[in-house]
This record gives sequence, C-alpha cells and structure tokens, in this order.
Amino acid sequence: MNPDYIIVGAGTAGCVLANRLTEDGRNSVAVLEAGPSDDYLWIHIPIGYAKTMFHPVYNWGYYTEPDPNMNGRKVYWPRGRGLGGSSSINGLIYIRGQSADYDRWSAAGNNGWSWKEVLPYFIKSEHNADVKLAARPTHGSGGPLWGSSIPDPHPVMDAIIQGGVELGVKHTDDFNGGDQEGVGYFQLFTKNGWRCSTAVAYLRPAQRRKNLRVEVNAQATRVLFEGKRAVGVEYTQHGVTKTIRANKEVLLTAGALQSPQLLMLSGVGPAAHLREHTINVVHALPGVGQNLQDHLQFRVMFKLSQPISTNDDLKSPWRKAMMGWNWLTRRAGPLAVGINHGGMFTRVLPESSTPDIQFHFAALSAEMAGAPTHPWSGCTFSVCQLRPESRGEVRLKSTNALDAPAMFSNYLSHETDRRCAVESIKFARKLAATPSMASIVSEEYRPGQHVKTDDEILDFARTYGATIFHPSGTCKMASDDDASGVVDTRLRVRGVTGLRVIDCSIMPTLISGNTNSPVVMIAEKAADMIKTDAQHG
Repeated sequence: MNPDYIIVGAGTAGCVLANRLTEDGRNSVAVLEAGPSDDYLWIHIPIGYAKTMFHPVYNWGYYTEPDPNMNGRKVYWPRGRGLGGSSSINGLIYIRGQSADYDRWSAAGNNGWSWKEVLPYFIKSEHNADVKLAARPTHGSGGPLWGSSIPDPHPVMDAIIQGGVELGVKHTDDFNGGDQEGVGYFQLFTKNGWRCSTAVAYLRPAQRRKNLRVEVNAQATRVLFEGKRAVGVEYTQHGVTKTIRANKEVLLTAGALQSPQLLMLSGVGPAAHLREHTINVVHALPGVGQNLQDHLQFRVMFKLSQPISTNDDLKSPWRKAMMGWNWLTRRAGPLAVGINHGGMFTRVLPESSTPDIQFHFAALSAEMAGAPTHPWSGCTFSVCQLRPESRGEVRLKSTNALDAPAMFSNYLSHETDRRCAVESIKFARKLAATPSMASIVSEEYRPGQHVKTDDEILDFARTYGATIFHPSGTCKMASDDDASGVVDTRLRVRGVTGLRVIDCSIMPTLISGNTNSPVVMIAEKAADMIKTDAQHG
C-alpha cells in the first residue's frame, strides 16, 4: 500500500515529521534514510562526537571545492548519515537564534515566520530539564526534545565567564530567550547524560506505530514526477533500484547539501545547469543550490599554566578512569558534555545592533575538531561570525546521486566578513588577557604572538578557518515576488505540486547560532502546515 507521505532523510527534520505526521493515526508515512540505524554506542555518549567526526559510515565526510578565499583549501564538511542525521553527530548545543533573525525573515515577506509566530514551536518541542528555565514563558516542559544544563562547573569555563564580565559582557543563564547577548554555560541536547538526538526524541517513540515505515540504507536518487506533480521517489537499497509512490506529498528533509542535489537530479533547478548534465527540465527554478551560507569558525587556542583541562584528563590513566566512573555513576563529567561547555554572544562591529559573533569554549585543545588532544594543558576559543554576508552555491558534479555534490563555500568573499573575522580574533585575545584568564593562561598557541597585523590575522583565518557545521539556505524560502526563492512560506516547492523541502536549506538567512533547534522548529511548524493543507484540499 502506498503511504500518504514519503520523507526523504531521517535527519533532524525527518524524524520530527515522522512523529508528528503519524501521531493521530490518520496518515501513513514512509521514511527513506540513506544511512544505517543509530546503534553505534558512541553516537549516544556525548563525548563520542569525537568518534563520529570522521566516521566512514555515520558521516558523509564531504569536502568543499577549493576555495580561493581560503588559500585554495578544500574545507571538511561533516554531515550526519543515519537515523538522526546531524543531530546524532553534532556538538549537542541548544541554541535557537535571536528573535531578530526570525523577524528579519518575516520582514522579507515570509509571513508566519516572525519570532512571535515560531516561538510556540520551540516551546512545543522542548523539555527543559532545568526547572527554573522551564518555568519561564519562552521555555517549555513535556516536549520530546530534552535541553539539559551542564551538571558540574568547570574551572576553565568559570574563568572565561569572569573574564567576559571583566570585558563588559553580562553573565547569562539562558541564550534562548530571544536576546542572546551574554556569556555562560550552554544547555545541551542531552537526557540523563545521553545524547538526545531527534531519532531518540521523536523517531524512536513513533516507530511503534503501524502507520510508520522506516527504511535504512535507502538512498534516494530522484523524485518521480507526472507532469509537474511529484508522485514518488526512486531509491537504491542494497544495490537494488526501487520506487515508492506517495498518495499525498513527497517531503525532502535531506539537508542543505542533498535536498538541492536531489531537486536538481529530479529536473528542478537552474535550467542551463541541468542541461549541462543532460537532465530533463521538469521546472526551471534558478534559486536551487544558490544562497549557500555557513558559519566559519576560527579556533584560537591557549596553553594553560595549570593541569585543569580535558587534555590532562585524557592523558592521565587515573583521571581518564575517573571520567568513565563519573559518567557511569552520575551521568556527569566530560563524557556527558561533549566538547564545549559554554559560549558567548557579543558584538565586535560598530554597526551591529545585536550580537554578531558567537564563541564556543572548550576546556581542551587539538589541531582540529575531533582530532587527538594536545599533550599539554589547553583550551580553545572557537569564534564565528553569526550572520555572514558571503554566499556560495551547491551544484551537481554528475547525475549519480551517490556522488557528493559540488560545494562552493565562498567564505570571506564579502568585506564585512573579513572585518568580522579579524575583529573576532582580536576579541578572543582580549578575553584571554583579562585578569581572570591571565591567571590560568601561560601562552597563546594559535595564531601565536607572531601574528600581529590585521593582514596577518586575516591570513590566519584563511589558513585555519573551518566550518562549524551549519550550511544552510540552498532552497530559500521567499515571498512570491522574489525570483530567487525555491519554496513558499508553506515550504512547497515553487512551480510543482506535491513536493516540499523541510530542513535548514529553506532558511532565507542563516540564524545567529547553532542550527539543530531551529530545524526542529521548522519541522514542527511544517507538520502543522501539512496537516492543515491536507484538511483544506
């Protein structure tokens, strides 16, 4: 029997939709996930983030095309593969973005997407384990997705918070009330010391329902059309090509890289580019794959004068054993946190009216995210610009859906982004030089004190800058009079019927912070819109 809805991708958004579209028993849903189930233990232990960063099975392991703005480097872009998608391998950080982000979407013509209108979906999704936060009007309890506070303070993070206050940044206990400005501990997507991915929070409870079918190792290769109506999906599973038809709609939830790739492979996209690959044009839609945005991070690292970092925990057999014991007995300690304990949102550009940079603070240091820690005591200030002006694109390399798409990041191609990069690194140095931080910092490891001028700092950014894993915007939501739009405000693909895109690719502009929580919100809101539209024919 054909399902009512086909969901392509059991990632962050796909798991939410699978749950919400089957909860009242009225709809049947089939989910196609290209990767495997999430039964790898290190997915579920928060510090296992380091184990999945380069995993050949649970990570797509993409690289961008050589970027001339990054000294010709290809930049590694990890993306989750398997149930839960990137919510199963990310840094677990619970950030919604600023209220101004969503008001900006609304002001651009995206009716229904203001902060006031999306906040109920953030609240609906949330179970805040901190009862003090849960009682606030911007938070919730009883939702599927747990947000938990870090149970134990850390001396490095405490020094950073005090240093931030010394620079005039307020201490905050809540980055998710709409006004992010401040420094403090993050909340994490964890439940009792375990990762709370959307597969755990949403999909697992729904899999008991008879109206939900989940297929793993099922790689979608194209959307099937009859005229301009999407009617199903072609996919490969264990080397066999299969097709499945939808009674109502096909929902693409494959993420900012693969949703536009799949649209183009299916004949929806820039006409000239599709013809280059001898793909029959179902509908010419020039915005598909355009508007690519990402948060580019710069990892400023310091050696510490005291053995108080996670580096020290990992190199000592006794302290390493205590890490395990702490997690086993209390579900606390470094294994329950992952990498980053806290953050800061602040402003470095004079024209910014809201925070324009975000720090992720880690009580460890390594040559790159997920790499082995240094043999000395260290900490890392990872800083990124929140609202980059640079725009890249996603294009096809071939007509084979198993090939990675071509990703052109175009980092630092805009002057504002270059200014922000330099000023953010300068701010990191100011923070490390505060009295509270100076008491534990022995020296700057990277960039190093030899990097002094603005040009030298910018060259460091080009040489070492890396993604903080938030590619977005490639199937832009826009009003009807914006020719660059791919989906309308109800996330329906323009020019065709029976097809929606529901993931971070629909973001008109990248939100100010980590993207997991906003994608959950997008999917929660989309589920309501799908149900409403079905009722009204």
